[in-house]
Amino acid sequence: MKDIHRIEIHNGTKEELLPDLTPDFPCIASHVEFDKYSGRFVPWHWHKEVELFYLKSGVLEYYTPQGKVVFSAGSGGLINSNVLHMTKPLDHNTVQLLHIFDTSFLGKPGSRIEQRYISPILSACQLEILALYPDTPSHVPLLNILRESFDLSENDFGYEMKLRSSLSDLWLHFLSLSLPLPAENENYNKLNDKIKVMMTYIHEHYSEKISIADIAATAFSSERECFRTFHDCFHMTPIDYLTNYRLEMACHMLTKSREKITFISHACGFGSSSYFGKVFREQIGCTPFEYHQQWKNNHMKWQNNNI
Repeated sequence: MKDIHRIEIHNGTKEELLPDLTPDFPCIASHVEFDKYSGRFVPWHWHKEVELFYLKSGVLEYYTPQGKVVFSAGSGGLINSNVLHMTKPLDHNTVQLLHIFDTSFLGKPGSRIEQRYISPILSACQLEILALYPDTPSHVPLLNILRESFDLSENDFGYEMKLRSSLSDLWLHFLSLSLPLPAENENYNKLNDKIKVMMTYIHEHYSEKISIADIAATAFSSERECFRTFHDCFHMTPIDYLTNYRLEMACHMLTKSREKITFISHACGFGSSSYFGKVFREQIGCTPFEYHQQWKNNHMKWQNNNI
């Protein structure tokens, strides 16, 4: 199982980059400790692969354009293909187990299996997240299958077939739980496309001085529509999203580079180091230097514990 401390984003489309996903075995099992993430959260992103997860410990918030869903230890769920989402832990020591897989792992594209059982979920664009909770009796057997699927070892004989069997079983139950499926919504698809284009522009130009008009123009939208789109999807303004993304990049640089605070403030689009420090303290709760020192000390502790 792969330990994940930060997601990588494709420069062109801003989809999550999954280099370990291969055509001959399009499935990745991951172990995520949020305390080791810079900023302690996973930023907004998407991927065409489906995400199946189990929360081993702690409490985790999943955000999608439709809102927030909270998961506690022992719960789990599914994030549909191409769904924008971000995750943020509410507790320290929050640990999540993930299967990210292409649905071709379950059924060949164009096959009867794909047409009857896979496409109905993938094409239900408004079906963003399916949750499983241990206090719902019908969910308990599924959570057991999900948890046990992470106990499978790549070194075990038949690992690939056993894992596909478990994921197929879960997928069939998810399909049953989601019936009747919502009809495809053209307006939802357009909104989803627009927000991804505007997000991509921000991700590529966050270090520059950009305006609402600049962001809106990338999706051929008015400033008013740009505000409405960000509010509907993220419940924040475009400027709030830009600031949050700049802070995310700053946190990453504070943990991964030895650059001075002044350099980081300019590289992340904040301009002066004093303004950067003010915004950072308001949002993160400490100064950039304190954040760097805390991360450095914690990283040394993790290294010592793993020796």
